[in-house]
Amino acid sequence: MQTFLSNLRLAAARFTPGRAVIIAMLLGPLVGAMLALGAVAAEEPTAVAIDNFTFGPKELTVPVGTTVKWTNRDDIPHTVVETGSRVFRSKALDTDDTFSYTFANAGTFTYFCSLHPQMTGKIIVK
Repeated sequence: MQTFLSNLRLAAARFTPGRAVIIAMLLGPLVGAMLALGAVAAEEPTAVAIDNFTFGPKELTVPVGTTVKWTNRDDIPHTVVETGSRVFRSKALDTDDTFSYTFANAGTFTYFCSLHPQMTGKIIVK
């Protein structure tokens, strides 16, 4: 135990403020990247991919106040249009274009692609 404490004191003595700044500069981007990755991972459950003429996931359940983001991964344009009272409607989305909508009220919102009406999906807001 005495040896451990001696080694700890030596390490602490070598840890100067200049070294602390260097360590912070080296670790800062790493910590920032990890936080950003966590933020992206937290966003994924509210994302809908448009791929191969389908919305995926086909059904998504989210809490009130959630913003859902649709991303077109197909090579042709698609739209996102709510079927009821047209609460939301996107423009034509080209490849990698996105459309987002924030659900302020609870309910079930079915939607489709106006260019390809067989493509349907559903957002359940609780």
